[in-house]
Amino acid sequence: MNLFLAAVDASGKLNALQQQFGIEGKYLLMQVVSFSILAFVLYRFFFKPVLASVDERNRQIQQGLQHAEEMKAKLAAAQAESASIIKQAQGEATRIIDEARKSAKEFLDRQTKEATDKAADMIAKGQQAIELEHRKMLADARTEIARLVVATTQQVLAKELSADERARYTSAASRELTAV
Repeated sequence: MNLFLAAVDASGKLNALQQQFGIEGKYLLMQVVSFSILAFVLYRFFFKPVLASVDERNRQIQQGLQHAEEMKAKLAAAQAESASIIKQAQGEATRIIDEARKSAKEFLDRQTKEATDKAADMIAKGQQAIELEHRKMLADARTEIARLVVATTQQVLAKELSADERARYTSAASRELTAV
């Protein structure tokens, strides 16, 4: 019964509120229905597409961030690879330069040896030519000396020598000069 009294008391207060604020049940019901329709239309045609766009935008942003992280990782890998390639190329360049220096040194040594050998050969040929010229000069000198000895002997003896005697004196003088 207390409950009934409370309900009657609450309903009385409700009626008092309705009269004081001018609330009528049928208008209240129409406002609730129109608000519900407006809420449904707004949710269906405005909030739902906007939320879908926001979700799509968030997904794209997330993909962009993920792509940026992947690109950052790929960039770091590419930089590491390029550093490795550069280091390898520097090593290769150093090796090629060392080989070129070694080859140039070998070439220089070979050219120096060839030049030294050619110079030694030219000196030897020159010495041979000088020796040959020296022998020729000695032979010419001996011949000339022998002729002078014969001429001098002929004048000393004051007689004319025959060709045989002249050849014999020349060869004898030549032998004596060769022995000297």
